[in-house]
Amino acid sequence: MHYQKRILFLAVFCFFQWNTQAQDKMLSIEDCFNPKFQPSGLRGVQWLPESQKFTQNKGKAIVAVDPTTLKEDTIIQLESLAMMVSAEGGSLKALPALTWKSETECWFINSGKLFTYNIIDKTLVVKRKFTDAFDAIEIAPSNLNMALVDKHNLTIVSASGARRITQDGGNGIVYGQAVHRNEFGIEKGLFWSNDGQKLAFYRMDESKVSQYPLSDINTRPATNNYLRYPMAGDSSHTVSVGVYNCLTEETIYLKTEGPYDQYLTNIAWSPSGQFIYLAWVNREQNHMQIQKYRVTDGGLEKMVYEEKNDKYVEPEHPIIFIPNQENQWLWMSEKSGFNHLYMMGDNRIPLQLTKGNWAVTDFLGFSKDLQGFYYESTQESPLQRHVYFMKFKDRNPKPVKITKGIGTHKVLINTWAGTYIDIFTSSEVPRRYSVYKLDGTLINQIFEGPNPLSGYQIGKISIDPVIHNNTALFGRTFYPPDFNPKKKYPLLVYVYGGPHAQMVTESWLGGGQLWMAYLAQKGIIVYTIDNRGSANRGFDFESATHRQLGTLEMQDQLFALSQLVNQGFIDTSRMAIHGWSFGGFMTTSLMTRSPGTFKLGVAGGPVIDWKYYEIMYTERYMDKPQENPEGYKKANLLNYVDKLSGKLLLIHGMDDDVVLPQHSYMYLKEAVSKMNTQVDFFLYPGHKHNVVGPDRAHLYKKITNYILENL
Repeated sequence: MHYQKRILFLAVFCFFQWNTQAQDKMLSIEDCFNPKFQPSGLRGVQWLPESQKFTQNKGKAIVAVDPTTLKEDTIIQLESLAMMVSAEGGSLKALPALTWKSETECWFINSGKLFTYNIIDKTLVVKRKFTDAFDAIEIAPSNLNMALVDKHNLTIVSASGARRITQDGGNGIVYGQAVHRNEFGIEKGLFWSNDGQKLAFYRMDESKVSQYPLSDINTRPATNNYLRYPMAGDSSHTVSVGVYNCLTEETIYLKTEGPYDQYLTNIAWSPSGQFIYLAWVNREQNHMQIQKYRVTDGGLEKMVYEEKNDKYVEPEHPIIFIPNQENQWLWMSEKSGFNHLYMMGDNRIPLQLTKGNWAVTDFLGFSKDLQGFYYESTQESPLQRHVYFMKFKDRNPKPVKITKGIGTHKVLINTWAGTYIDIFTSSEVPRRYSVYKLDGTLINQIFEGPNPLSGYQIGKISIDPVIHNNTALFGRTFYPPDFNPKKKYPLLVYVYGGPHAQMVTESWLGGGQLWMAYLAQKGIIVYTIDNRGSANRGFDFESATHRQLGTLEMQDQLFALSQLVNQGFIDTSRMAIHGWSFGGFMTTSLMTRSPGTFKLGVAGGPVIDWKYYEIMYTERYMDKPQENPEGYKKANLLNYVDKLSGKLLLIHGMDDDVVLPQHSYMYLKEAVSKMNTQVDFFLYPGHKHNVVGPDRAHLYKKITNYILENL
């Protein structure tokens, strides 16, 4: 495996020890969710356009900071801005989220109005008025035209007023929202052209999708709210793409001919605004095409690129046009085995730019002279994130690393000034902000947060590689503060294990939760491993679980557990496992498909039978139930209920619209039918897939008490 050369190095740098001298305070459950125990940082940091300065929220003001001298100028004060907003009928109690149009002018929305504010002459202008009740909003940066979704219909708000452009929304018709259950990187359903005169939008027809009832207990009597939920193998929704022209006030639809349940993903406008590119994917998700459409008549101009794979293809990023180039763009793809960047055009052979057994994790922008680009990747290590620069026209382009320091770097680039803000975290550093030149020269460190756990008993946290089947897996261990390797300790395995997630990173607490340190204070070792199927390790690693979810993941989890146990300090009669969502599926799988390994499990929002999960995700990794009956049967946890050995607590949100509560209900019914199988259960009314807000502390008290009482 290509990572094995780094294993010794990783084992050394990932093992760290907190200084516990004079640290005698203990955490409480409430502390685990108190913001003061989280790494502190700067608020509202962003670069001013065409300026070397950046802005940040400081107290009740917004200041502009010169990174060279660290001189601060107050440019907006909440009190004076609130008075001006109030005079226009609004109410401003905190600093708004600002978007800068220029070095001197910004805009924000408040109380159904879009305001612009000039920091030089201190003038506030109402640019747009709109309904304050909306489901989605998208604002064109160039001219501040607005697109709103209200009760599933679309309204355009421009300088000439508001105009509703759709009328049939509702009853299964949805406009302007994210489609395909937010898969394929889809996060929104409204897309403005560069000039702000044309709007592309999704139209989703869910009339063929079964309606699923979720009970609302706040009414008397309780009533049903119906959710359109497409389950694996069943009928899906139909998506089309409309284009509205603000100048002609006309709407056309792209002629995306094909099966009703095809996927239309990753919409991108050409710089000229004359074409729309999208990534078409068939329902089987093994064939992808980049298709180019005319916005004059919606016709297909041409298919410019395609990929096929025996397992699946999964485009997640729209094409990235090189500025001022109508027919030259970048594309992200895993076709080489790892996610990399390719130079493409309508009539050219794709040129792979980044290469290697590592993944590009983010594209950050082009250089000022447009001769190169910046990106984030795992090139240094799958545990770390660094930023690199690469030129286009080098014969053998080589990436130049511009970030320094072992850890995780998030970067805000200012190409105009040739600088960047590096937001850095590591096992040693909670959070640090520094400003660098783009060649990596430090200009100034602008903030480093204190250790929020100073004075508290926090044991060592280590990240260690485990080699299984010639593959490096990375695990993280929280140890009790008074850890003695000659003693025996109870163990909690915290598991996720599913696609698109990485639990173990070289960052604060190793990417773990403060709750894990709290359990370690209680004398419990807490362990997590990223098994095959997890993210950012390349297509072979991520797709190894195809058509057999749960099986290889369990093998990796159990092997890593055996290596930990072999070190001699784990009490194998007192081992627990906990996870949520895919982690709930893994928890229940390990409790029943490897009975007797764990004394207890806590499964939150678990998938029990993949036939009852959504089409887009499930069919990518499992194919349809009709095509893979043995795979579905093997992964169906209802088939192992009678194998349960130990105590199992299922927890579910009553309004869960991601993993439907029916999963847990079916498991409970099967357990009752087996007579001798006892399962514990807790339901959170009013909560969806995650228990959030004040109730989250209640959730973790519930989990913690269950673990402590039964270990």
